[in-house]
Amino acid sequence: QVHLVESGGGSVQAGGSLRLSCTSSGSTYTYRYMAWFRQAPGKGREGIATFNFGGDTVYADSVKGRFSISQDNGPNTLDLQMNSLKPEDTAIYYCAAQRFPVGLGPNYAYWGQGTQVTVSS
Repeated sequence: QVHLVESGGGSVQAGGSLRLSCTSSGSTYTYRYMAWFRQAPGKGREGIATFNFGGDTVYADSVKGRFSISQDNGPNTLDLQMNSLKPEDTAIYYCAAQRFPVGLGPNYAYWGQGTQVTVSS
């Protein structure tokens, strides 16, 4: 069992930055493949960045070069630094965890409750 809690969402103007954090608890040693997803109004959930215990990262084209995923604050915190934000980045952002690599697909076992990010033009 893994419990995930996202924080750091909010409202920002286009071109600004936000840093999201996901704090995990429970069987975190087993579920070491983690990711950030987002879901915009009226759209499906989109995988945007993955991170594994080896430090490997993968990014969706939509955020590559602007977003950065890391565990700078220890293995139980997954951060997403978001720079050069655009109105189309407006969405609910979720973190997720799995025991094995699934990339940017949706097959993660555990999900957080989400945090809202709103980017105004």
